[in-house]
Amino acid sequence: MLPLLLASSSTYRRELLARLHLPFVCSSPDIDESHRPNESAIELVKRLAEQKARALADSHPAHLIIGSDQVAVLGEQIIGKPHTFEKAREQLLAASGASVTFLTGLALLNSQTGQCQIDYVPFTVHMRTLDEARVERYLRIEQPYDCAGSFKAEGLGVSLFQSTEGPDATSLIGLPLIRLIDMLLAEGVQIP
Repeated sequence: MLPLLLASSSTYRRELLARLHLPFVCSSPDIDESHRPNESAIELVKRLAEQKARALADSHPAHLIIGSDQVAVLGEQIIGKPHTFEKAREQLLAASGASVTFLTGLALLNSQTGQCQIDYVPFTVHMRTLDEARVERYLRIEQPYDCAGSFKAEGLGVSLFQSTEGPDATSLIGLPLIRLIDMLLAEGVQIP
């Protein structure tokens, strides 16, 4: 088996990949993650996942490189990481009583052959009706400023949900393991 490389500095993705009990290393790709004009959210996450994997191909020949990227979509608007309390508050209040769809792009690049599998996995969160006080309490406790959509589904953020739907709950956290396993199996990786 070729060595696995996770093209990410995300602790969330690292923790998810560790669930597969496969040895891997991490390296952070340096790419421009800007949204291009007229680019759909799906095109964006697929492009960025592939770019993250390809950015490390020269420095990691003969590796299976995993790239992933995620955006949240509310209505027709892409919402990213809030970075600040104010922006997170605004995002959560806008999502109150609505549905937020998370699109997670995934790429698995064999840097030895150049073969790259690319896909995306959608996951929808139906939010509870939230008032300002509840949102502010949540943000003070969890501080999810590095999370698309302004909540941590693996933590207290689940208290903001009415329900969820999608093919793979791990995609909500940032790395769709079910789809990744399919890709790894296609590359001949033995999953324990």
